[in-house]
Amino acid sequence: MRFTGPVTGRGEGDGGREALRRQPTTGRPRLYVLDGLRILAALMVVAYHYTALRGGWGRPAHEVFPHLETVTRYGWTGVEVFFLISGFVICMSTWGRTLGDFVISRATRVYPAYWVAVLLTACVVMLWPQVRSVKNWDVVLTNLTMLQQGLGVWDVDGVYWTLFAELKFYVLFAVVVATGVTYRKCVLFCAVWTVAAVTAPQAGSKLLELWAQPLFAPYFVAGIAFYLMHRFRPTALLWGIVAVSLLLALHTVPKRVHDNVEGAVPTWPATLIVTLAFALMALIALGHLDRVRWRWLTTAGTLTYPLYLLHQYIGMTVVYALRERVPAPLLVAGLVLVMLGAAWLLHRLVERPLGKRLRTALRTAMDDVRTGGAAAGPAGLPLPLLRETRPYDPAAAAEPVRGSRRPYVG
Repeated sequence: MRFTGPVTGRGEGDGGREALRRQPTTGRPRLYVLDGLRILAALMVVAYHYTALRGGWGRPAHEVFPHLETVTRYGWTGVEVFFLISGFVICMSTWGRTLGDFVISRATRVYPAYWVAVLLTACVVMLWPQVRSVKNWDVVLTNLTMLQQGLGVWDVDGVYWTLFAELKFYVLFAVVVATGVTYRKCVLFCAVWTVAAVTAPQAGSKLLELWAQPLFAPYFVAGIAFYLMHRFRPTALLWGIVAVSLLLALHTVPKRVHDNVEGAVPTWPATLIVTLAFALMALIALGHLDRVRWRWLTTAGTLTYPLYLLHQYIGMTVVYALRERVPAPLLVAGLVLVMLGAAWLLHRLVERPLGKRLRTALRTAMDDVRTGGAAAGPAGLPLPLLRETRPYDPAAAAEPVRGSRRPYVG
């Protein structure tokens, strides 16, 4: 539900001092615009890789796309948009959930499609290593953990570095989830992470810089603040968090431009894109775009993650193979359509069925953790405890236990 109206009453598990209870009014609509923003961010990254990088073209991209490249060379900012959305969505999806629920949700969301994408990409670049090569299968197997960057192992696909940044955000926010997500804890989390991100570059600690993520923390933090506005109401404090995050994000833009674009290019387009992304998230948070109910955006949103996983090195390998046979604009347009089709297949054939099975298995595992690893009996108690409540009686061994259809076994 969407919560509106003034803040009244006592709080949510923080000693009765967190004034967050509100009267629910109307049902909260699905945020279709958020799905649309996700697929737009993914297509920005795809356009950047296909038309702004040398990649499989064998020559500078500005020679292949002299006009288009001046725009698409800033498509890497789609990653920043992803992080902004992630802060919003993770905060939303963890409200009222346990740490176990959070772990299951994230694992079943990120791993099934990722595993298949790693193996597919590895096979492609091993068979056709003109664009990218993988040294051995040890690299591939390590990539399946999604922890390869922490071990200093190369990514099988160049886009995977962002997944490690996401995982670090999950680990940090898990501290909040473990103690119960509340308004106050989210605000405190935003404040602490912002301080850590600002001080990390000068602290001289690689460990602090690794976890504080100075380049990307402002986007995650702003996303959390935007969700708090959406769930409760905009306040001066939340607007302050967003404003500071935007200024810190804009401060990092020149470095990001330098890292992602060859040569001396203006930074203002990237600055404009980041600012517009913040503005659009503000409109979403305030409910001004709730009237957008285009259902196809939901379908498009489901393609975002598999498209992101598959497109880069597989696509560049296809470009290398066909660059002399197919006109560049037609090749890129056709390749994007093919990748969208592949993303749909990955979603339908892998993400949904494998994610469901993995979710069931993990829930069973979590239940075992909660019960100390013992199997549950008819009354919901571990079987060893049930046995202790009734001594074994050979004469009664064949009698059914009350409430059960099968004989009691001592």
